[in-house]
Amino acid sequence: MAHMHRDNGKSLKLALIITTVFFLVELAGGFISGSLALISDAGHMFSDVLALLLSLGALTLATQLPTKDRTYGFLRAEIFAALINALLLIAVSTGILWEAYLRVQNPAPVQGLLMGVVAVSGLVANIAVAFLLHGSHNLNVRSAFLHVVGDAISSVAVIAAAIWISLTGQTLADPILSGIIAVMIMFSAARILHETLLILLQFTPRSVDFDVVVADMASVAGVSGVHHVHIWSLSSDINILDAHVYSCERDAGKIEGMKREIKKRLENYHIRHSTLEFECEECSDCEIVEPVHNSLEGHDD
Repeated sequence: MAHMHRDNGKSLKLALIITTVFFLVELAGGFISGSLALISDAGHMFSDVLALLLSLGALTLATQLPTKDRTYGFLRAEIFAALINALLLIAVSTGILWEAYLRVQNPAPVQGLLMGVVAVSGLVANIAVAFLLHGSHNLNVRSAFLHVVGDAISSVAVIAAAIWISLTGQTLADPILSGIIAVMIMFSAARILHETLLILLQFTPRSVDFDVVVADMASVAGVSGVHHVHIWSLSSDINILDAHVYSCERDAGKIEGMKREIKKRLENYHIRHSTLEFECEECSDCEIVEPVHNSLEGHDD
């Protein structure tokens, strides 16, 4: 886990440097050329800078050890960073859409050649940063990666618009393209926002089939049933489960063996943190979930 955090942190730092430099280049190029699409792309890149800063800060916090007051440490910090990133993307997109609408009403002159040259440099930077962040399973890093991918796509579109404006002189392509970029940004933000809310509301992770997990636990030799099952994510790469296990077994050694077997099986579902309470009598406030029965009743407790 610590090695993974170090790798993510190194990639984020390098990505932050590259993105900041090319944000300034695109912003200056947008104002000089008069291109709203280029300024929009720079605005998106600025959100990338903030996203990377948030992600790096959250990743640093997440590595701090737990204390008596913070028994989970700051592992949830990355989820809040992803949430803020998503909301930031939506805000940036809304501003771009409004400015694009105004430009459609009153078209402005655009220097297509300069616009294209700056957009190409921005695309190169985005590709480099995307390569650095690609492949991480960390939701926080993935949110930053989506920022950059969206920016790379918009850079390609800006290049195409620059070529069109240079050949035809039709500057209306600039605000229209800006609106398309903004909609694309909103879609990527919505995906991240959805995933972060699922984690913050402690829903069962989408990668985990609740019924299959419970059935697998209940099929362990000696287990008569499973109930009070709760599965959630502490962060994007840490799934947690707690459950009551009903068994008539009285031998402490055999119970310990059942516990080890259940935990081993849970690792197949990427659940490496679990709390199992073994009971020799049925709870008075819940129904036992037998191995072959549907287990959703216990999930709502």
